[in-house]
Amino acid sequence: MSTTAELLKGAAELFPDEVVTQAHVRHLDLPYGAGRFALITLDNGFDHTKPTTFGPQSLANLNTAIDQVEAEAAAGEITGVGITGKPFIFAVGADLKGVELLKKHEDALAIGKGGHDVFKRLSSLAVPTFAYYNGAAMGGGVEVGLHCTYRTVSKAIPAFSLPEVFLGLVPGWGGCALLPNIIGADRAVSVIIENSLNQNRQLKGKQVFELGIADAIFEGADFLEQSLLWTASVLKGDTEVVRAEVDRGEAWDQAVERGRFIADSKVHGAAPAAYRALDIIAAAKNGDLRQGFDAEDQALADLIMGDELRSGIYSFNLVQKRGKRPAGAPDKSLARPVNKVGVVGAGLMASQLALLFARRLEVPVVLTDIDQERVDKGVGYVHGEIDKLLLKGRINQDKANRLKAAVTGSLDKAAAFGDADFVIEAVFEEMGVKQQVFAEVEAVVPEHAILATNTSSLSVSEMASKLKHPERVVGFHFFNPVAILPLLEIVRGERTDDAALATAFGVAKKLKKTAVLVKDAPAFVVNRILTRFMGEIQNVIDEGTPVETAEKAVEPLGLPMSPLVLLELVGPAIGLHVSETLHGAFPDRFTVSPNLAAVVKAGKRGFYVHDSGKPELDPEVLALMEQGDSVLTEEQVRARVLDAVAQEIGLMLDEGVVAEAQDIDLCLITGAGWPFHLGGITPYLDREGVSERVNGKRFLPVGVASVPA
Repeated sequence: MSTTAELLKGAAELFPDEVVTQAHVRHLDLPYGAGRFALITLDNGFDHTKPTTFGPQSLANLNTAIDQVEAEAAAGEITGVGITGKPFIFAVGADLKGVELLKKHEDALAIGKGGHDVFKRLSSLAVPTFAYYNGAAMGGGVEVGLHCTYRTVSKAIPAFSLPEVFLGLVPGWGGCALLPNIIGADRAVSVIIENSLNQNRQLKGKQVFELGIADAIFEGADFLEQSLLWTASVLKGDTEVVRAEVDRGEAWDQAVERGRFIADSKVHGAAPAAYRALDIIAAAKNGDLRQGFDAEDQALADLIMGDELRSGIYSFNLVQKRGKRPAGAPDKSLARPVNKVGVVGAGLMASQLALLFARRLEVPVVLTDIDQERVDKGVGYVHGEIDKLLLKGRINQDKANRLKAAVTGSLDKAAAFGDADFVIEAVFEEMGVKQQVFAEVEAVVPEHAILATNTSSLSVSEMASKLKHPERVVGFHFFNPVAILPLLEIVRGERTDDAALATAFGVAKKLKKTAVLVKDAPAFVVNRILTRFMGEIQNVIDEGTPVETAEKAVEPLGLPMSPLVLLELVGPAIGLHVSETLHGAFPDRFTVSPNLAAVVKAGKRGFYVHDSGKPELDPEVLALMEQGDSVLTEEQVRARVLDAVAQEIGLMLDEGVVAEAQDIDLCLITGAGWPFHLGGITPYLDREGVSERVNGKRFLPVGVASVPA
């Protein structure tokens, strides 16, 4: 047994539940007299809903397949070797379910070395090797192809990425060392660092080709056939593959520095993975792949044994599993069909909702408002956004025409909503206004229609209390921007029935949103936690701590933006309104900042100006502020903020606002951009000892989102 085989056999014992990928070898005669060819197909035996992954046994199977084709190549029996995947899937990387079980550094190191030892054999065969990216390719799936001599990609690929940094790892099976040596350091930094830290942005097939990762691109329908024709032409010498020369001068160093700037702006030094990846990319400038692979092994092992990866996997599982099977959702068979949607209001939020419903549900959507000008503006916004999608090639002309025809406006609620199945209001955040709107809508909609509110903080139960049928009212709270943030807080009022709730969850699924069931409590989940978080920042500023100190205090959390920049994004007026709502509900914990009120009264959009390209404190805002003389250090501010958040989450769980702490984390990750590498907020509070200090207990069991004890 080879050393690699022994290594993988030992590692496989640590992964008892691995979904094993087979590596099937078949032979075919290439056209144009290009000779006999060996094609390896990766397949885990499941349908396309179970992506192909690489655990130790899967790597061992690929190693065995390479043993076979290596012998055939050495004997002159084949002219080349290709590797591809099952329909729709090439391979999506390492088996993360097993990785999180590892407890020893040497075991983690073995996983890295095992992947390298197998994959790099593809670059040392006696014949050229070809990777055919026929479907989704991520992580190790991308990397196995980088070890091949040539690569083709399907135009139909929906997702191609190296997402490791996003999860708290580095591309550790050749990605950091090989990719910059294939496409240049700057493009590699975009794929490995920038895309990962931008919520794991995916590449399409065309982008993969344009970046130079693939040497040829073909349509999805006959992708493998065209790839084999191209392969034959390459082997015969009729097609020459010309690649751009990699710049190993100053441009390489500048690319690495750009990557460090991106990492600093996204995680502020709080997460090591991006920086380890950049160190390897920097060292790869000399083209020494052996040195690069060794560095990847060490980085991979170190990070596997760190809390960042465990939190990243925890976050990934929340989004991919819990997010798709919402806790507490009623039986989906109770859901009613939705064939027409009404939107009350035609402002920006309402218009965004109308566009989303039209695109995802593909049903008629009607907006109403108090005058024709507002209605026309709302419909015009939707039509304009559809035109932008058309220009970008996201939809074709026929689809654009159908979407525009589906979205209309009316001043007559009876005519607009008389046959609507689902009506959502997005009007001014004031209880009396919303109650009046619902009374008007209830009078004209069919008896089966669901009434939804997009309120961010008001009581759904109170809103429905004056209706004849309060059981059909449900909270349907989106986050801005609607098209980007996945979270949808679905709020069950005191009298909301299962049919209304099931319909809401069914609609959420069609909208491709991450739905979380939330109790009808003030500000629900995200806004309540963020308001407590922001409130403590505002409190220490009001008491005398400099703004810069308060902002820097929470940088170690690696949040995507500072608290006051987030306030600017949300809007100071909305922030003030939510804080007032929560102060009314919980006056002992939520305050209303007089300085924030002054900023809103002055019509300022935030605490910063951006004239120089970077945020600077607005002198006009500073002139409005009145501060005390109590100055805290960054450490004191951070402790105070985290204590407040831990207390609030503990109280929310005691109140049953959500089913479990995992739902708090899921909400913050998908609704507030809370970093994956933190695992949301509760694992971070557990690791830092804040949970036990404040509440006397952890939020999660030991070993969940942290290194097992």
